[in-house]
Amino acid sequence: MDARAEAAGGSANVVERQRSRHGGRLCRGGPHAARRAILSAMRAPAAVVAAMLLLAGCSVISIDLTPRVRPLEEETVEGHGDAKILMMDVSGFISDETPGGTLTIGTPPARVPMLVRVREELKKAQRDARVRALVVRINSPGGTVTASDIIFRELQDFRKVTGVPVVASMMDVAASGGYYIALAADTIVAHPTTVTGSIGVIMISLNAEGLMQKVGLAANTIKSGERKDMGSPFRPVTAEERAIFQSVIDDLQRQFVAKVVERRKIPASTAATLADGRIYTADQALAHRLVDRIGYVSDAIAVARQSAGLDEARVIVYKRPREYRATYYARAESDVGAFATLSQLAGLTTAGPKFLYLWSP
Repeated sequence: MDARAEAAGGSANVVERQRSRHGGRLCRGGPHAARRAILSAMRAPAAVVAAMLLLAGCSVISIDLTPRVRPLEEETVEGHGDAKILMMDVSGFISDETPGGTLTIGTPPARVPMLVRVREELKKAQRDARVRALVVRINSPGGTVTASDIIFRELQDFRKVTGVPVVASMMDVAASGGYYIALAADTIVAHPTTVTGSIGVIMISLNAEGLMQKVGLAANTIKSGERKDMGSPFRPVTAEERAIFQSVIDDLQRQFVAKVVERRKIPASTAATLADGRIYTADQALAHRLVDRIGYVSDAIAVARQSAGLDEARVIVYKRPREYRATYYARAESDVGAFATLSQLAGLTTAGPKFLYLWSP
């Protein structure tokens, strides 16, 4: 008999001894008897199995490790009255990926992709005629080109369908894709310490060829065409391929600049000069007409209330059960802060190069 079999047999004997001491009933003597039985079983290597067997007849243990996405709930964080101003959060790296989380006992907080959350909140607000204004609080360095554009479009559609004024409230960082999203708002309010701008496109790719040579590894690629593996981390980018990538980046840049021209009402030549990728302080952004005013979240709420023609209104947020949103400073469930994490940047390159509206110093 091997060691594991002996351990299992020992654990079974412990269980049997506990059963015989209590007349064949594991629960006799209440939870204290069961607890003593567990402690005895813990001396054996198969203690966990024995403990679960002992408790199975006494009580129900539910360890749920599967996140459950529950419907959004409304919570008032400030003000009073029938009219509502919805505060929506766009924080962290902008993408369609589900943010990671940590292992929890019980029902973990639900985590859904940012795009899913944004659309879900907007659709809920669209069904509520008492939502009279929307404040989008942005704290993001940007993200993928497509995700940024989708959220921009969702906000625009919401404005058109509901006629509700939209105000962007910039926090620490509202750069690149974060600024792109802010362009969908009727009014942009930058916090006095906001860093914004970084109007531009970037593509991040890795070249691991030298490292692989050092460790004696080589990649064998079979492809249908000469450019099929362009951007591969296993070989350098050729001059021709670099030109192809640059053409894509230039086209995406033109789309970004066109949004700036359209939404901020500034000349194309001025927008092109501003869109060299540099960042701006709140004062600089105001001077360049990239934002409308400088103020705090409370000022953004006041602008929203005035734009909707309201004397009073409740500021509300949408939240999941167990999600803490007691004030309008509490962020929606997210696993990142204002900057992209190393793990996210690494993930961007594992499936090939991606085009980003991202400030990533």
